[in-house]
Amino acid sequence: MAVGVKVVARPGSLSQQLYLPAIAEGLGVTFRHFVKNFFGNITGRRDKTDIVTVSYPEEKLPYPARHRGLHRLMLRDDGQVRCVACMMCPTVCPAHCITIVPEEAADGSIEKRPKIFEIDELRCVVCGLCAEACPCDAIRMDTLEHAKPTYRRVDAILDKEELISRGIKSSAVQGGVGGFWREKVGDEPQTPPSGEVVPAGPPAGPVEPKLP
Repeated sequence: MAVGVKVVARPGSLSQQLYLPAIAEGLGVTFRHFVKNFFGNITGRRDKTDIVTVSYPEEKLPYPARHRGLHRLMLRDDGQVRCVACMMCPTVCPAHCITIVPEEAADGSIEKRPKIFEIDELRCVVCGLCAEACPCDAIRMDTLEHAKPTYRRVDAILDKEELISRGIKSSAVQGGVGGFWREKVGDEPQTPPSGEVVPAGPPAGPVEPKLP
């Protein structure tokens, strides 16, 4: 059985078939927006135009409060870095961009401190896990600054001195609220200084049910 061919006429008028009027209409819309934005920009009325491009870095949009920016190291009351080289941040870092070399603290106020603390901002994925894992509030990412562009890769590695230069004194209590934190939080009895253990739950072993 032969297959027949049915010719379907192109719908629309002659002007629609030529496409020229539609092209002219589209160019007219483009020209109208161009004139409005161009003369509005050069006359200082950019807020009245449809321009959404930001001339960075001369113009910067405000970042949200939880924006993760460049790292910084916080300081103690005596001006020393709060980091105790516990190695939590390089351990949790998925990009392995943090390098810490610990050393003993000279004054004996803490067990150890970082001799070398470096962060490779080119490898950093800005996940914020280092700041979340730090138990001492020693590292933060709340500077609201981007990593600076560099010509050399080595210039993107931030050392301890540069990280400290953006830091401030932290008011966080290191080590929590103390050994008797339950008493301070929930008024629950704790181990007294004498060393006697106060049970916090039922005694060990099976408990006989109380008969009515």
